[in-house]
Amino acid sequence: MHCLFCFAVDTKVIDSRLVGEGTQVRRRRQCVICNERFTTFEVAEFVLPRVIKSNEMREPFNENKLRRSFLKALEKRPVKSDDIDMAINNIKFNLCATGECAVPSKMISNLVMDALKKLDKVAYIRFASVYRHFEDIS
Repeated sequence: MHCLFCFAVDTKVIDSRLVGEGTQVRRRRQCVICNERFTTFEVAEFVLPRVIKSNEMREPFNENKLRRSFLKALEKRPVKSDDIDMAINNIKFNLCATGECAVPSKMISNLVMDALKKLDKVAYIRFASVYRHFEDIS
């Protein structure tokens, strides 16, 4: 980390502690050249992969689209918004955990169906019927 005062390349960490419920690390640093002290914060960054659509087009992952899919399937169903948020976060984590720079949209849809199956069976059937183009009961 460069010094904020003299722009020296070398600084040392004097103190580190977790903040923000363990989601950030606060570091107290000191410049080895000018001895000035400053604070930095580190936050883990999730780099979500791009989405490969069925027509082979690639687009950035859109959490709002994912949330709309959940809300549409769960419309008028007794599911808490916290449970929806947790399901969305789990899907994002699973996507990041693949380590891929792009994933097929089919994979995301399957993750959504798995999450909906656990949250609400009716919502799962709603989503699956649209996604899989159900035309009759069989």
